Amino acid sequence: MNILQVVENMSHDMYLRLKHAAETGKWPEGTPVDPAQRDSALQLSMAYQAKHLNSSEMLSIGSDGNIVQKTKRQLKEEFTGQEPDTITPCNKNENDIARFKDI
Repeated sequence: MNILQVVENMSHDMYLRLKHAAETGKWPEGTPVDPAQRDSALQLSMAYQAKHLNSSEMLSIGSDGNIVQKTKRQLKEEFTGQEPDTITPCNKNENDIARFKDI
């Protein structure tokens, strides 16, 4: 069985266990993870993210297998539900600069 078949048949609970092992170096029960297991857990959890999750994390693996990074602006839009800041011209004085609204 190759990694793609494993990921295709993996449950979400198993993904969470592997993710925990890769992040902390321990299984959820507290048993230590050896280095080979940690490497495998990291690889499998990243493959699962790419295949099954539409992650909103700043750094994740996309469905094409490439790393997806989000800018600070994209994250702000997602978390606040607001549109990007818009610039409105100031009509008071020709030397005034544009102002941001809704800050």
